[in-house]
Amino acid sequence: MKIELSRSQFENDGFLVIRNFLPDAEFAALTENVDRFIRDVVPGLSSAFAFYDDRDRPETLKQLSHMDSDSFFADYKSHPRWLETAQTLLGEETVVQGIEWFNKPPNTDHATPPHQDNYYFCLTPPRVLTMWLALDPIDHENGCLRYIKGSNGDGLRPHHRTQTLGFSQGLSDFGERDSEREEAIVAEPNDLLIHHGNTIHRADANTSTTRHRRSFAMVVRAINCQRDESAYGTYLESSNQQRNELVGE
Repeated sequence: MKIELSRSQFENDGFLVIRNFLPDAEFAALTENVDRFIRDVVPGLSSAFAFYDDRDRPETLKQLSHMDSDSFFADYKSHPRWLETAQTLLGEETVVQGIEWFNKPPNTDHATPPHQDNYYFCLTPPRVLTMWLALDPIDHENGCLRYIKGSNGDGLRPHHRTQTLGFSQGLSDFGERDSEREEAIVAEPNDLLIHHGNTIHRADANTSTTRHRRSFAMVVRAINCQRDESAYGTYLESSNQQRNELVGE
């Protein structure tokens, strides 16, 4: 199945949605391995790589990083469908920077603060994408992604420390002008949402009492990006302090 992409639309809006991204068998294999990783690998991970709303309740697992420590996901970083899509949108050779998993468990109250991913990544030039694949039906009730259309062209905005584990920094000047440009994206399993590293986005809390909001994501950057090590060190220090305060380490 050929994917039709609009690079100009992506550059204008800062995000793009591709419905039914993977062939059915590939989507099934991915979800099976995500489930395996959570079942077999996550119990041995430290709190630096596995974030819970309540660590004593495994069902409240809400975020995973560095999944490429597992052989399946290490190999998955070279998946041609993902890389070709990223290369088409960025117009140059790309490399996968990281693999993550996100969840908003039911019966937990945490919203994702408005933020820009490249404030965390600290890449110059900011030629980086987050490719976010829905694993559940995702809508207004369980916390769909909300993009600020065109914000990718505004540059990085001021951020400050949040109380949301996994999203240590959020916009400090988010306001009415941003809300007027906001677009909420409802997604079905296997729909891919792609956003630029400077695109402002957020998500409400999951208000459902029974439904999870799970997604699998790969961060893909242009091969010529360089990390600002000073800015990244400052971010890591703040992030680690926040995690220590919130989880008591």
